[in-house]
Amino acid sequence: MSESPVVNLAAGCPEAKPALVIGRPEANEYAPYYGRYISLVAGNDILEILDEQRRQMVLLLSGRDEADGDFRYAPEKWRAKEVLGHVCDTERIFAYRALRISRGDQTPIEGFEQDDYVKNGPFGARSLADAIEDYIAVRRATISLFRNLDESAWSRRGIANKNEINVRSIAYLIAGHELHHRRILEDKYFAKQG
Repeated sequence: MSESPVVNLAAGCPEAKPALVIGRPEANEYAPYYGRYISLVAGNDILEILDEQRRQMVLLLSGRDEADGDFRYAPEKWRAKEVLGHVCDTERIFAYRALRISRGDQTPIEGFEQDDYVKNGPFGARSLADAIEDYIAVRRATISLFRNLDESAWSRRGIANKNEINVRSIAYLIAGHELHHRRILEDKYFAKQG
């Protein structure tokens, strides 16, 4: 009787193939607007960056209570839970775009209105613990998607929100968008609270 292959949970597959390191996108691979997020990302191994971000966000949110989740630093600003919900919704949408483009789908992908998503999302009614679990699930799904792309998929281009972009740029965009909002949480929501 032969043994089953050992599953490497860190890599997510039996006898994981050597890790593919996906370097930074060039400025001509995405619309200039996205550069504000992509430029925030330090490093050249996006899969490792995304996984490390997951750990950093969970560390930031660990030990927070419902009052922290409901905190707004100004009356017109989103609650901390809404910021986290926005990060999750945006990551889902960007990952969906990456999936379609990586599979060679050339159908233009529409944009979305972030304020409507937050306004119509149930984020304020959810517990902070539930919002954190959702973030963890979304990020793990994103990492799984990217980890399982072949090398050629990363350079495929498509149209999203009326702009040409490739898959690796979307991966860095996801990381930069999360980092942008994590810094806001650190600086404006939780800095004074300890």
